[in-house]
Amino acid sequence: MNSWDVSLACLLVGMIAVSLLSNVVVLICFLYSPEIRKQVPGLFILNLTCCNLLMTVVNMPLTLAGMLNKQQPGGDRLCHIVGFLETFLTTNSMLSMAALSIDRWVAVVFPLSYHSKMRYKDAALIVGYTWLHSISFPIAALSLSWLGFHHLYASCTLYSKRHEERVPFSVFTGVFHALSFLLSFVVLCFTYLKVLKVARFHCKRIDVITMQTLVLLVDIHPSVRERCLEEQKRRRQRATKKISTFIGTFLLCFAPYVITRLVELSYIGPISYHWGVFSKCLTYSKAASDPFVYSLLRHQYKKSWKDILNRILKRGSINSSGLTGDSHSQNILQITE
Repeated sequence: MNSWDVSLACLLVGMIAVSLLSNVVVLICFLYSPEIRKQVPGLFILNLTCCNLLMTVVNMPLTLAGMLNKQQPGGDRLCHIVGFLETFLTTNSMLSMAALSIDRWVAVVFPLSYHSKMRYKDAALIVGYTWLHSISFPIAALSLSWLGFHHLYASCTLYSKRHEERVPFSVFTGVFHALSFLLSFVVLCFTYLKVLKVARFHCKRIDVITMQTLVLLVDIHPSVRERCLEEQKRRRQRATKKISTFIGTFLLCFAPYVITRLVELSYIGPISYHWGVFSKCLTYSKAASDPFVYSLLRHQYKKSWKDILNRILKRGSINSSGLTGDSHSQNILQITE
């Protein structure tokens, strides 16, 4: 193994650790907090978290084994199952992100009718559609024997060994990425740009009120005035940063792999093995970043895992004090005897 192989293997091991820990924390917060469970976005986040956990536990370790051994891990049947799961889970994750963006769009653009338009039943129907949409492509690929170990990506994925099927396989791959990556990306851009437009409109209204208030308050201290202006600036940047993070992480993690797959099928030329594996690792990095982008940095999830941590620490301190008391009483008994 050269330095590139070692670096990619270490990168993937780090992703597995971060993804496993962060997604488990999100799942625990969901199960712990009734407030999170009652909310409609919680259902989308639960679906996304389960997809990420399965990807972390099943697909990432086998890709790591493929990288280290430079060959297919396990037999053909195992590889078909893993390729089926990878295609299903990746598509489901993308569509779950699109569903979360639709939920935010309805909440921000139609706030008064949000609870009637986005009920828990509607969210369950959307999740059901994402499952049907996601599972249709791996079923078709499995029936056509288009699942296997691809050496360029060191993973079990969509792959056709027969040269005579190159054209239909290329068409299938193009349609798959158009109805998974491209569709989700278009939905993300449309919904979040609408959200950004509304957020900027409200920021302008708040800025006008703030400036009018500062003009009326002649005797206000300069430091207070500066803090108000700084908060005004941060308010304008907050929505832009969040939306840029949502769209930017999606594009950064998935676009290199999708483009590489399409370039690979277009007869342009050979592609570097290390780039192929790296682009695959980028798709896996989305499973590690999603908990922070969509969940753990939000107030409710922060409050939940802090409460869980405090309970664990308090219980541990109570148990330790109880054990100390028991040992002390036993020492007294030994002395008296």
